[in-house]
Amino acid sequence: QVQLVESGGGLMQTGGSLRLSCAASGRNFSSYPMGWFRQGLGKEREFVASISWSGGISLYAESVKGRFTISRDHANNMVFLQMNSLKPEDTAVYHCAATDIFYDRSPPTAQNEYTYWGQGTQVTVSS
Repeated sequence: QVQLVESGGGLMQTGGSLRLSCAASGRNFSSYPMGWFRQGLGKEREFVASISWSGGISLYAESVKGRFTISRDHANNMVFLQMNSLKPEDTAVYHCAATDIFYDRSPPTAQNEYTYWGQGTQVTVSS
């Protein structure tokens, strides 16, 4: 059974940093892209960042570009999201996502291209 478990969320002041981690089990995702999505209270879930199977290509939502960095650790089947210069509008539940469909170039950014999802970790940024 595939499981994605996020950690690292919490309460942070504006301008602060957090690092989210996602540990995958039940399947080796080193040959597949992974991503992060978020859902604010009363909002639709939205794309944040995704990373190719090799780690060589990363894509970001415009709202986080230059502030967030996605990375992965193949050996430990993990993906990370480094979040800097946090803003109150970054407040959301952050979900890790994975797919077992091979993409040889750019990682997907659409939710329906991901099969597996974590339960999420809450990030709250106070002003």
